[in-house]
Amino acid sequence: MHDEEPAGRVGGRRGTTNTTKEKETGSGGEGVLPRALRWLRRAFHHSGHERHTLLLAAKSVVAATLAWFIAYDVMGARSPAFAPFSAVLVMQTTVYQSVVQSLRYVGAVVVGVAVQAALGFIAGPDLLTFVLVAIIALAIARWPVLGSQGSQVPTAAFFAFSTYVAAADSADRIGQLAQIVALVAIGCVVGTLVHIVLVPPLRHRSAEDSIHTLAHTLRALLSDMVPELREGAPQQESAAQWRRRAARTDRLIDEARAGLRTAQESVHLNPRGRLRGHRRHVSFDGYSAVLEALVRTLYQVASLTRSLDQWYGDSEGSVVEGDDRPFLRRYADFLDALAALTDVLGELDEDRLPEQAEQLCGLAEKAQECRRALSEEASRQGLPLADPAHPYGVLVVEATRLMEECQNCCDVLQGWAREE
Repeated sequence: MHDEEPAGRVGGRRGTTNTTKEKETGSGGEGVLPRALRWLRRAFHHSGHERHTLLLAAKSVVAATLAWFIAYDVMGARSPAFAPFSAVLVMQTTVYQSVVQSLRYVGAVVVGVAVQAALGFIAGPDLLTFVLVAIIALAIARWPVLGSQGSQVPTAAFFAFSTYVAAADSADRIGQLAQIVALVAIGCVVGTLVHIVLVPPLRHRSAEDSIHTLAHTLRALLSDMVPELREGAPQQESAAQWRRRAARTDRLIDEARAGLRTAQESVHLNPRGRLRGHRRHVSFDGYSAVLEALVRTLYQVASLTRSLDQWYGDSEGSVVEGDDRPFLRRYADFLDALAALTDVLGELDEDRLPEQAEQLCGLAEKAQECRRALSEEASRQGLPLADPAHPYGVLVVEATRLMEECQNCCDVLQGWAREE
Protein backbone atom coordinates (compact mmCIF):
# COMPACT_ATOMS: atom_id res chain seq x y z
CA MET A 1 0.00 0.00 0.00
CA HIS A 2 2.77 2.42 0.88
CA ASP A 3 4.64 1.55 -2.32
CA GLU A 4 1.62 2.18 -4.54
CA GLU A 5 0.63 5.54 -3.08
CA PRO A 6 3.83 7.44 -3.93
CA ALA A 7 3.70 5.98 -7.43
CA GLY A 8 0.21 7.35 -7.81
CA ARG A 9 1.37 10.76 -6.61
CA VAL A 10 4.31 10.70 -8.99
CA GLY A 11 1.97 9.79 -11.85
CA GLY A 12 -0.26 12.69 -10.87
CA ARG A 13 2.68 15.07 -10.87
CA ARG A 14 3.78 13.84 -14.25
CA GLY A 15 0.30 14.40 -15.64
CA THR A 16 0.28 17.91 -14.24
CA THR A 17 3.75 18.63 -15.58
CA ASN A 18 2.81 17.40 -19.06
CA THR A 19 -0.34 19.48 -19.03
CA THR A 20 1.64 22.53 -18.00
CA LYS A 21 4.16 21.96 -20.76
CA GLU A 22 1.37 21.58 -23.30
CA LYS A 23 -0.10 24.89 -22.18
CA GLU A 24 3.28 26.56 -22.48
CA THR A 25 4.25 25.13 -25.85
CA GLY A 26 0.84 24.88 -27.46
CA SER A 27 -1.38 22.01 -28.57
CA GLY A 28 0.33 18.62 -28.59
CA GLY A 29 3.57 20.03 -27.13
CA GLU A 30 4.33 22.02 -30.29
CA GLY A 31 6.15 25.29 -29.75
CA VAL A 32 5.48 28.71 -31.22
CA LEU A 33 8.44 28.56 -33.62
CA PRO A 34 7.36 25.32 -35.39
CA ARG A 35 3.84 26.68 -35.78
CA ALA A 36 5.19 29.93 -37.19
CA LEU A 37 7.43 28.07 -39.65
CA ARG A 38 4.54 25.91 -40.77
CA TRP A 39 2.41 29.04 -41.23
CA LEU A 40 5.15 30.58 -43.40
CA ARG A 41 5.43 27.40 -45.48
CA ARG A 42 1.72 27.52 -46.16
CA ALA A 43 2.00 31.18 -47.13
CA PHE A 44 4.80 30.49 -49.62
CA HIS A 45 3.48 27.26 -51.11
CA HIS A 46 -0.30 27.70 -51.16
CA SER A 47 -2.65 30.52 -52.11
CA GLY A 48 -4.86 31.13 -49.12
CA HIS A 49 -5.42 33.19 -46.00
CA GLU A 50 -1.77 32.98 -44.93
CA ARG A 51 -0.42 34.25 -48.25
CA HIS A 52 -2.99 37.05 -48.41
CA THR A 53 -2.08 38.12 -44.87
CA LEU A 54 1.66 38.08 -45.63
CA LEU A 55 1.22 40.05 -48.86
CA LEU A 56 -0.94 42.64 -47.14
CA ALA A 57 1.67 43.09 -44.39
CA ALA A 58 4.48 43.43 -46.93
CA LYS A 59 2.55 45.99 -48.96
CA SER A 60 1.76 47.93 -45.78
CA VAL A 61 5.49 48.15 -45.01
CA VAL A 62 6.25 49.41 -48.53
CA ALA A 63 3.41 51.93 -48.47
CA ALA A 64 4.33 53.26 -45.01
CA THR A 65 8.00 53.62 -46.01
CA LEU A 66 7.20 55.52 -49.21
CA ALA A 67 4.72 57.77 -47.40
CA TRP A 68 7.28 58.55 -44.67
CA PHE A 69 9.95 59.33 -47.27
CA ILE A 70 7.66 61.78 -49.05
CA ALA A 71 6.43 63.43 -45.86
CA TYR A 72 9.76 63.67 -44.01
CA ASP A 73 12.54 63.74 -46.60
CA VAL A 74 10.75 65.49 -49.45
CA MET A 75 8.25 67.77 -47.72
CA GLY A 76 10.03 68.23 -44.39
CA ALA A 77 6.68 68.13 -42.59
CA ARG A 78 6.49 68.80 -38.86
CA SER A 79 4.16 65.83 -38.31
CA PRO A 80 5.21 63.33 -41.00
CA ALA A 81 3.65 60.38 -39.18
CA PHE A 82 0.23 61.29 -40.60
CA ALA A 83 1.28 59.99 -44.03
CA PRO A 84 2.49 56.44 -43.15
CA PHE A 85 -0.33 56.05 -40.65
CA SER A 86 -2.85 56.85 -43.38
CA ALA A 87 -1.13 54.56 -45.87
CA VAL A 88 -1.41 51.57 -43.53
CA LEU A 89 -4.94 52.44 -42.43
CA VAL A 90 -6.37 52.23 -45.96
CA MET A 91 -4.63 48.95 -46.84
CA GLN A 92 -7.76 46.78 -47.00
CA THR A 93 -8.53 43.26 -48.19
CA THR A 94 -9.54 44.42 -51.68
CA VAL A 95 -8.62 47.37 -53.90
CA TYR A 96 -12.25 48.46 -53.93
CA GLN A 97 -12.36 48.65 -50.13
CA SER A 98 -9.06 50.55 -50.11
CA VAL A 99 -10.49 53.19 -52.43
CA VAL A 100 -13.74 53.45 -50.47
CA GLN A 101 -11.99 53.71 -47.10
CA SER A 102 -9.49 56.24 -48.51
CA LEU A 103 -12.30 58.54 -49.63
CA ARG A 104 -14.09 58.21 -46.31
CA TYR A 105 -10.92 58.73 -44.30
CA VAL A 106 -9.86 61.83 -46.22
CA GLY A 107 -13.41 63.17 -45.92
CA ALA A 108 -13.43 62.57 -42.16
CA VAL A 109 -10.07 64.33 -41.72
CA VAL A 110 -11.12 67.30 -43.86
CA VAL A 111 -14.32 67.69 -41.84
CA GLY A 112 -12.50 67.40 -38.50
CA VAL A 113 -9.83 69.95 -39.49
CA ALA A 114 -12.47 72.28 -40.92
CA VAL A 115 -14.49 72.21 -37.68
CA GLN A 116 -11.42 73.06 -35.64
CA ALA A 117 -10.27 75.77 -38.04
CA ALA A 118 -13.66 77.47 -38.12
CA LEU A 119 -14.13 77.52 -34.35
CA GLY A 120 -10.46 78.23 -33.68
CA PHE A 121 -10.35 81.36 -35.82
CA ILE A 122 -13.74 82.55 -34.55
CA ALA A 123 -13.41 81.86 -30.81
CA GLY A 124 -9.68 81.43 -30.32
CA PRO A 125 -7.64 78.52 -28.89
CA ASP A 126 -9.15 78.30 -25.41
CA LEU A 127 -10.81 75.54 -23.38
CA LEU A 128 -14.36 76.49 -24.34
CA THR A 129 -13.42 76.26 -28.02
CA PHE A 130 -12.03 72.76 -27.46
CA VAL A 131 -15.31 71.72 -25.81
CA LEU A 132 -17.29 73.01 -28.81
CA VAL A 133 -14.92 71.27 -31.24
CA ALA A 134 -15.34 67.99 -29.36
CA ILE A 135 -19.15 68.22 -29.30
CA ILE A 136 -19.49 69.05 -32.99
CA ALA A 137 -16.84 66.54 -34.14
CA LEU A 138 -18.35 63.70 -32.13
CA ALA A 139 -21.79 64.52 -33.53
CA ILE A 140 -20.51 64.48 -37.12
CA ALA A 141 -18.73 61.18 -36.43
CA ARG A 142 -22.18 59.55 -36.32
CA TRP A 143 -22.78 60.44 -39.97
CA PRO A 144 -23.49 57.14 -41.78
CA VAL A 145 -21.73 58.29 -44.96
CA LEU A 146 -18.37 58.12 -43.17
CA GLY A 147 -18.95 54.53 -42.06
CA SER A 148 -16.19 53.07 -39.92
CA GLN A 149 -14.05 56.18 -40.53
CA GLY A 150 -16.45 58.39 -38.60
CA SER A 151 -14.25 58.15 -35.51
CA GLN A 152 -11.48 59.91 -37.45
CA VAL A 153 -13.45 63.18 -37.38
CA PRO A 154 -12.82 63.91 -33.67
CA THR A 155 -9.31 62.41 -33.92
CA ALA A 156 -8.40 64.80 -36.74
CA ALA A 157 -10.07 67.70 -34.94
CA PHE A 158 -8.08 67.08 -31.74
CA PHE A 159 -4.77 66.78 -33.62
CA ALA A 160 -5.63 69.93 -35.52
CA PHE A 161 -6.42 71.77 -32.30
CA SER A 162 -3.04 70.76 -30.87
CA THR A 163 -1.29 71.98 -34.00
CA TYR A 164 -3.33 75.18 -34.00
CA VAL A 165 -2.37 75.99 -30.40
CA ALA A 166 1.34 75.37 -31.04
CA ALA A 167 1.50 77.50 -34.21
CA ALA A 168 3.11 80.94 -33.99
CA ASP A 169 0.62 83.04 -35.96
CA SER A 170 -2.45 82.80 -38.16
CA ALA A 171 -0.49 82.14 -41.36
CA ASP A 172 1.44 79.35 -39.68
CA ARG A 173 -1.78 77.89 -38.33
CA ILE A 174 -3.39 77.79 -41.76
CA GLY A 175 -0.30 76.23 -43.24
CA GLN A 176 -0.07 73.53 -40.58
CA LEU A 177 -3.75 72.61 -40.81
CA ALA A 178 -3.49 72.39 -44.59
CA GLN A 179 -0.41 70.21 -44.20
CA ILE A 180 -2.33 67.71 -42.06
CA VAL A 181 -4.91 67.28 -44.81
CA ALA A 182 -2.16 67.04 -47.44
CA LEU A 183 -0.25 64.39 -45.49
CA VAL A 184 -3.37 62.28 -45.00
CA ALA A 185 -4.23 62.56 -48.70
CA ILE A 186 -0.66 61.60 -49.67
CA GLY A 187 -0.73 58.58 -47.37
CA CYS A 188 -4.07 57.41 -48.79
CA VAL A 189 -2.91 57.84 -52.39
CA VAL A 190 0.38 56.04 -51.73
CA GLY A 191 -1.35 53.19 -49.89
CA THR A 192 -3.95 52.70 -52.62
CA LEU A 193 -1.39 52.87 -55.45
CA VAL A 194 0.88 50.33 -53.74
CA HIS A 195 -2.14 48.06 -53.25
CA ILE A 196 -2.98 48.33 -56.95
CA VAL A 197 0.55 48.02 -58.37
CA LEU A 198 1.96 45.26 -56.13
CA VAL A 199 -0.06 42.08 -56.73
CA PRO A 200 -3.59 43.50 -56.35
CA PRO A 201 -5.66 40.83 -54.57
CA LEU A 202 -8.16 38.76 -56.53
CA ARG A 203 -10.15 36.65 -54.08
CA HIS A 204 -11.86 34.26 -56.52
CA ARG A 205 -11.12 31.35 -54.22
CA SER A 206 -13.15 33.05 -51.49
CA ALA A 207 -16.30 32.37 -53.51
CA GLU A 208 -15.45 28.70 -53.97
CA ASP A 209 -14.37 28.36 -50.34
CA SER A 210 -17.74 29.75 -49.23
CA ILE A 211 -19.55 27.00 -51.12
CA HIS A 212 -17.08 24.34 -49.96
CA THR A 213 -17.59 25.28 -46.30
CA LEU A 214 -21.38 24.97 -46.42
CA ALA A 215 -21.23 21.77 -48.48
CA HIS A 216 -18.81 20.12 -46.03
CA THR A 217 -21.01 21.17 -43.11
CA LEU A 218 -24.09 19.68 -44.75
CA ARG A 219 -22.17 16.52 -45.67
CA ALA A 220 -20.98 16.01 -42.09
CA LEU A 221 -24.49 16.40 -40.68
CA LEU A 222 -26.09 14.02 -43.19
CA SER A 223 -23.32 11.47 -42.70
CA ASP A 224 -24.01 11.38 -38.96
CA MET A 225 -27.76 10.98 -39.49
CA VAL A 226 -27.61 8.15 -42.03
CA PRO A 227 -26.17 5.25 -39.94
CA GLU A 228 -28.48 5.86 -36.99
CA LEU A 229 -31.60 6.06 -39.14
CA ARG A 230 -30.60 2.80 -40.81
CA GLU A 231 -30.77 1.18 -37.37
CA GLY A 232 -34.25 2.54 -36.68
CA ALA A 233 -35.63 5.51 -34.79
CA PRO A 234 -32.92 7.96 -33.65
CA GLN A 235 -32.03 8.25 -29.99
CA GLN A 236 -33.35 11.26 -28.10
CA GLU A 237 -29.85 12.67 -27.61
CA SER A 238 -28.95 12.22 -31.29
CA ALA A 239 -32.08 13.96 -32.55
CA ALA A 240 -31.45 16.91 -30.24
CA GLN A 241 -27.81 17.12 -31.29
CA TRP A 242 -28.71 17.13 -35.02
CA ARG A 243 -31.13 19.97 -34.38
CA ARG A 244 -28.53 22.02 -32.49
CA ARG A 245 -25.92 21.48 -35.21
CA ALA A 246 -28.33 22.55 -37.92
CA ALA A 247 -29.28 25.65 -35.95
CA ARG A 248 -25.62 26.67 -35.67
CA THR A 249 -25.23 26.90 -39.44
CA ASP A 250 -26.55 30.49 -39.44
CA ARG A 251 -23.10 31.79 -38.51
CA LEU A 252 -21.46 29.74 -41.27
CA ILE A 253 -24.00 31.03 -43.78
CA ASP A 254 -23.22 34.63 -42.83
CA GLU A 255 -19.49 33.96 -43.18
CA ALA A 256 -20.00 32.29 -46.57
CA ARG A 257 -21.98 35.24 -47.88
CA ALA A 258 -19.30 37.60 -46.58
CA GLY A 259 -16.65 35.56 -48.42
CA LEU A 260 -18.64 35.83 -51.63
CA ARG A 261 -18.98 39.60 -51.21
CA THR A 262 -15.22 39.84 -50.72
CA ALA A 263 -14.66 37.92 -53.95
CA GLN A 264 -17.06 40.21 -55.81
CA GLU A 265 -15.39 43.33 -54.44
CA SER A 266 -11.92 42.08 -55.35
CA VAL A 267 -12.70 42.53 -59.06
CA HIS A 268 -13.89 46.14 -58.81
CA LEU A 269 -11.19 48.70 -59.71
CA ASN A 270 -8.66 45.85 -59.95
CA PRO A 271 -6.39 45.90 -63.02
CA ARG A 272 -5.85 42.14 -62.79
CA GLY A 273 -9.55 41.65 -63.41
CA ARG A 274 -9.06 43.12 -66.89
CA LEU A 275 -6.46 40.53 -67.90
CA ARG A 276 -7.44 37.82 -70.33
CA GLY A 277 -7.14 35.04 -67.78
CA HIS A 278 -9.66 36.73 -65.48
CA ARG A 279 -12.31 37.99 -67.90
CA ARG A 280 -14.71 35.20 -67.02
CA HIS A 281 -14.83 36.52 -63.44
CA VAL A 282 -16.51 39.79 -64.33
CA SER A 283 -19.65 38.38 -62.66
CA PHE A 284 -20.02 36.07 -59.68
CA ASP A 285 -23.70 35.39 -60.37
CA GLY A 286 -23.03 31.66 -60.77
CA TYR A 287 -21.33 31.39 -57.38
CA SER A 288 -24.08 33.46 -55.80
CA ALA A 289 -26.88 31.32 -57.26
CA VAL A 290 -25.23 28.06 -56.16
CA LEU A 291 -24.51 29.46 -52.70
CA GLU A 292 -28.11 30.58 -52.15
CA ALA A 293 -29.43 27.23 -53.42
CA LEU A 294 -27.13 25.49 -50.94
CA VAL A 295 -28.31 27.82 -48.16
CA ARG A 296 -31.94 26.89 -48.87
CA THR A 297 -30.95 23.21 -48.75
CA LEU A 298 -29.35 23.75 -45.35
CA TYR A 299 -32.50 25.46 -44.09
CA GLN A 300 -34.56 22.51 -45.29
CA VAL A 301 -32.24 20.05 -43.53
CA ALA A 302 -32.64 22.16 -40.40
CA SER A 303 -36.41 21.79 -40.76
CA LEU A 304 -35.97 18.03 -41.08
CA THR A 305 -33.89 17.85 -37.91
CA ARG A 306 -36.56 19.85 -36.07
CA SER A 307 -39.17 17.34 -37.19
CA LEU A 308 -37.03 14.39 -36.08
CA ASP A 309 -36.35 16.02 -32.73
CA GLN A 310 -40.04 16.84 -32.27
CA TRP A 311 -41.18 13.28 -32.91
CA TYR A 312 -38.34 11.29 -31.38
CA GLY A 313 -36.45 13.66 -29.09
CA ASP A 314 -39.29 14.33 -26.67
CA SER A 315 -40.57 10.75 -26.31
CA GLU A 316 -39.44 8.22 -23.77
CA GLY A 317 -39.79 5.37 -26.23
CA SER A 318 -39.84 5.11 -29.98
CA VAL A 319 -43.14 5.81 -31.75
CA VAL A 320 -41.85 3.70 -34.63
CA GLU A 321 -42.58 0.00 -34.44
CA GLY A 322 -40.03 -2.65 -35.40
CA ASP A 323 -41.72 -3.38 -38.76
CA ASP A 324 -41.49 0.34 -39.66
CA ARG A 325 -37.72 0.21 -39.83
CA PRO A 326 -37.76 -0.34 -43.61
CA PHE A 327 -39.24 3.14 -43.93
CA LEU A 328 -36.39 4.68 -41.94
CA ARG A 329 -33.83 2.65 -43.89
CA ARG A 330 -35.26 4.09 -47.10
CA TYR A 331 -35.01 7.51 -45.51
CA ALA A 332 -31.37 6.85 -44.65
CA ASP A 333 -30.73 5.79 -48.28
CA PHE A 334 -32.24 9.08 -49.46
CA LEU A 335 -30.10 11.17 -47.11
CA ASP A 336 -27.03 9.16 -48.10
CA ALA A 337 -27.71 10.00 -51.76
CA LEU A 338 -27.92 13.68 -50.83
CA ALA A 339 -24.62 13.38 -48.94
CA ALA A 340 -22.96 12.08 -52.11
CA LEU A 341 -24.36 15.09 -53.93
CA THR A 342 -22.80 17.46 -51.40
CA ASP A 343 -19.42 15.82 -51.99
CA VAL A 344 -19.40 17.34 -55.48
CA LEU A 345 -20.31 20.78 -54.15
CA GLY A 346 -17.58 20.42 -51.55
CA GLU A 347 -15.02 20.22 -54.37
CA LEU A 348 -16.63 22.73 -56.75
CA ASP A 349 -14.06 24.08 -59.18
CA GLU A 350 -14.90 26.49 -61.98
CA ASP A 351 -12.26 24.91 -64.17
CA ARG A 352 -14.16 21.60 -64.02
CA LEU A 353 -17.66 23.05 -63.98
CA PRO A 354 -19.24 21.19 -66.97
CA GLU A 355 -17.94 17.84 -65.70
CA GLN A 356 -19.10 18.50 -62.15
CA ALA A 357 -22.51 19.77 -63.28
CA GLU A 358 -23.10 16.52 -65.18
CA GLN A 359 -21.93 14.48 -62.19
CA LEU A 360 -24.14 16.45 -59.81
CA CYS A 361 -27.24 15.98 -61.92
CA GLY A 362 -26.58 12.24 -62.17
CA LEU A 363 -26.42 12.07 -58.38
CA ALA A 364 -29.57 14.17 -58.13
CA GLU A 365 -31.41 11.64 -60.29
CA LYS A 366 -30.27 8.84 -57.96
CA ALA A 367 -31.49 10.86 -54.98
CA GLN A 368 -34.82 11.32 -56.74
CA GLU A 369 -35.08 7.56 -57.17
CA CYS A 370 -34.40 7.09 -53.47
CA ARG A 371 -37.10 9.60 -52.63
CA ARG A 372 -39.60 7.77 -54.82
CA ALA A 373 -38.61 4.49 -53.18
CA LEU A 374 -39.25 6.15 -49.81
CA SER A 375 -42.77 7.17 -50.82
CA GLU A 376 -43.46 3.72 -52.26
CA GLU A 377 -42.26 2.07 -49.05
CA ALA A 378 -44.59 4.27 -47.00
CA SER A 379 -47.51 3.31 -49.26
CA ARG A 380 -46.58 -0.40 -49.25
CA GLN A 381 -46.58 -0.48 -45.44
CA GLY A 382 -49.79 1.51 -45.29
CA LEU A 383 -48.27 4.10 -42.98
CA PRO A 384 -50.72 6.79 -41.80
CA LEU A 385 -49.24 9.68 -43.80
CA ALA A 386 -52.28 11.91 -43.23
CA ASP A 387 -52.44 11.27 -39.48
CA PRO A 388 -50.81 14.19 -37.59
CA ALA A 389 -50.31 11.88 -34.61
CA HIS A 390 -47.55 10.06 -36.52
CA PRO A 391 -44.35 11.46 -38.04
CA TYR A 392 -44.43 9.67 -41.41
CA GLY A 393 -46.37 12.23 -43.40
CA VAL A 394 -44.21 15.06 -42.11
CA LEU A 395 -41.01 13.19 -42.94
CA VAL A 396 -42.18 12.40 -46.48
CA VAL A 397 -43.05 16.06 -47.04
CA GLU A 398 -39.65 17.12 -45.67
CA ALA A 399 -37.94 14.69 -48.07
CA THR A 400 -39.92 16.07 -51.01
CA ARG A 401 -39.01 19.66 -50.17
CA LEU A 402 -35.39 18.73 -49.59
CA MET A 403 -35.24 17.02 -52.97
CA GLU A 404 -36.72 20.10 -54.62
CA GLU A 405 -33.99 22.30 -53.17
CA CYS A 406 -31.25 19.87 -54.23
CA GLN A 407 -32.70 19.63 -57.73
CA ASN A 408 -32.79 23.42 -57.88
CA CYS A 409 -29.11 23.48 -56.89
CA CYS A 410 -28.37 21.07 -59.74
CA ASP A 411 -30.34 23.18 -62.23
CA VAL A 412 -28.48 26.31 -61.16
CA LEU A 413 -25.11 24.63 -61.62
CA GLN A 414 -26.12 23.32 -65.06
CA GLY A 415 -27.22 26.77 -66.14
CA TRP A 416 -23.94 28.23 -64.94
CA ALA A 417 -21.97 25.55 -66.81
CA ARG A 418 -23.82 26.37 -70.03
CA GLU A 419 -22.98 30.06 -69.63
CA GLU A 420 -19.29 29.19 -69.33
